[in-house]
Amino acid sequence: MQTVSDFSEAELIERIRQHLPPPPDWLVVGIGDDAAVVAPARNRLEVLTVDAIVEGVHFDRRFTPPGAIGHRALAVNLSDLAAMGAEPRLALLSMALPSDLASEDFNQMIGGLAALARQHRVHVVGGNLTRSPGPLMIDVTLSGMVKTRQVLTRGGARPGDHLYLTGSIGAAAAGLQMLQSSETPAADDARRREACVVRYLFPEPRTRVGLLLGRNRAATACVDLSDGLADAARRIAEASGVGVAIDADAVPIEPDALKWFAGREAEPLSAAMSGGDDYELLFAVRPRTRKRLAAALRHGKAPITRIGLCTDDGAVVVHRGPARESVSGGYTHFR
Repeated sequence: MQTVSDFSEAELIERIRQHLPPPPDWLVVGIGDDAAVVAPARNRLEVLTVDAIVEGVHFDRRFTPPGAIGHRALAVNLSDLAAMGAEPRLALLSMALPSDLASEDFNQMIGGLAALARQHRVHVVGGNLTRSPGPLMIDVTLSGMVKTRQVLTRGGARPGDHLYLTGSIGAAAAGLQMLQSSETPAADDARRREACVVRYLFPEPRTRVGLLLGRNRAATACVDLSDGLADAARRIAEASGVGVAIDADAVPIEPDALKWFAGREAEPLSAAMSGGDDYELLFAVRPRTRKRLAAALRHGKAPITRIGLCTDDGAVVVHRGPARESVSGGYTHFR
C-alpha cells in the first residue's frame, strides 16, 4: 500500500491541483508560489474564518470515510460564513499528515473537499502540507465577501424579535451515536440510521439562506449551530444582551433522531438541543420586517421554523407548556 510518505510535497500538491478547477481571473498568483496574490472584490468587505478538524477530536477514521473528512473540513467554515451573510470566495488549506496515511485516502479527502468547494464556488488558492507524528489534522481558512450593510452578526437582536431555525436538529448527534454504537440495526431501522449518519458525515451548510438573510436585511442576529442549538441560543443572548425563550413544542427535531433518542436518552429534546454538528442557522427577525424574511424564504430552499423569541430578562430558557427550564448543554472544546 502506498502512503503519503512515498511522495514528495510537490507531488502531493500536484494531486491537490488536479482536483481543482481552473483559477479565476481575480487570482493573480495561485498555488505553487510562496503565497497567493488576490485582487480585492470591488465594493465588498472581506469576511475571514478559520477552523481545524483533528483526528480523535472532531472525527474518528474508524468510521469516517476520507471523503467525509475533506467535506467536513470545508463545511464547518462555510457554515461560519453563512452565519455572517457572506458569499464564499477562496480557501487556504493546511494539512498535517501522518506518514502512514494511505495515498488513496489522501486523494479521497481532497476529492471530498474539492467537490464541496465546487458546489459553493470556492477556489483553493494555496496552503501548506507537513508531516505529523500524531493525528491527522486539516486546517482551512476561508474568505468571503459581503456588502457593508448586509453583514450578519450575533449581536443586534432586541427584545420582541422572533427566533427562527433552519432545517431540523438532532440528526448529526444521533448519527454520531449510531456510528459509535455496537448495535446492529433491525432491517426497518437501516434507512433511519443511514439518514442520520449521512447528516453527520456530510453536513450541508446553509450558505444560500445566510446570503439571502443578509441581502434582504431580514435578520437582526444570526449564528450557526456547530455546537448545538443550546449553545447558539446562549451566543445570541450574550452578544445581543437579551434573553431567549424557546418553545419546546416548536423545535423541529429530525424524526429519525427523535426515535433514536427516545430509546436511549432521558430527555430527547435536551439531547437534540445540546448535540453539535447540525450546521443549521439560528437567527432573529423583527416582527415588522417579516416581509423581508418571506422574500428570503422564497429562494433559500430550506425549511424555516419559528421556535421562540428574544426577551428582556436575560434568561435563556425553554418553555414546556407552563413549565420554564434553563437551557444547558452544547458542545465545548475545553472542559
